[in-house]
Amino acid sequence: MRFIIGIFFLCLLFKFDSSDASHKEVVVLPLNAWASQRVLTKVVAQKIESLGYKVKFVEIGSTDQWVALRKGLIHLQVEVWQSEHTGPFRTYVKKGFIVDVGSHQAIGREDWWYPEYVEKSCSGLPDWRALNNCASIFNIDNNAEKGIFYTGPWNYRDADLIRALKLNFTIERLKDANMIWQKLKQAQESNQPIVILNWTPNWIDVRIKGKFVEFPEYEEACELDPTWGQNKKMLHDCGNTKSTLLKKAAWPGLESKLPCIYALLKKISFTNDMISEASALVSADGFSEEQSVALWLKKYAKHNQQWLDFQCSEFDQ
Repeated sequence: MRFIIGIFFLCLLFKFDSSDASHKEVVVLPLNAWASQRVLTKVVAQKIESLGYKVKFVEIGSTDQWVALRKGLIHLQVEVWQSEHTGPFRTYVKKGFIVDVGSHQAIGREDWWYPEYVEKSCSGLPDWRALNNCASIFNIDNNAEKGIFYTGPWNYRDADLIRALKLNFTIERLKDANMIWQKLKQAQESNQPIVILNWTPNWIDVRIKGKFVEFPEYEEACELDPTWGQNKKMLHDCGNTKSTLLKKAAWPGLESKLPCIYALLKKISFTNDMISEASALVSADGFSEEQSVALWLKKYAKHNQQWLDFQCSEFDQ
């Protein structure tokens, strides 16, 4: 029942049914809540328009997009972070609800991170064991015993990690990535030590020097076998995987209904630098998304022109 209700409200949100989704003159693209996805989606939109198609954007969360992709309410997604061995992307691909259109050149990582200047105040970093030796410096309250780890509303099992490795830290959850960046910029201005959830590729890669905390290496047993690792009684006593795939996803009907758009999506491949720069233009440099698209297209002109070097069927002409 919840699934049916969800579909009903998605259709109202989009004002667009699956039969509309098959019309070749309109390609529907999702805009998620982070800068690189939004800029790069608008970059791809310009390439789609150059092929003679109209583009429609819809604001949608990264969770709701899977149902929309399955139903043809959106046509493709250019930036999917496949950080888990399980999860909606893999599940829906296996069931045939969405199509895996391949990986980008970029390889991602998501974990605890600190600016480079912190090492002057906390020797031993990036080894995770150094954190407890200087936990109090990661709190603006100098009398505090526990450090603060800043993260967003996402579940990366950080609370489990803190308990399993007995880290002297608390978690402060912020509502979105922009609030994390605000905390980081405030800390930088006063050289205040800070540790945050960060990911690469991201604007920080090309604007701020820093490092990920090196926790015990991830293995699948870390999530399944309590006797594995540092803590013999608890799960999640390891860091996140260091190799996150960045994928492209499509509505199952895309290849047959819009073969040119499918061919374009297959050709597109972002490097770490390309994704980081897309994020940095907005999050660090303060350009609008439209300005960022123009600057990005100019900087990576050679790459994005090659995306159009393909042939597709007469059906899509």
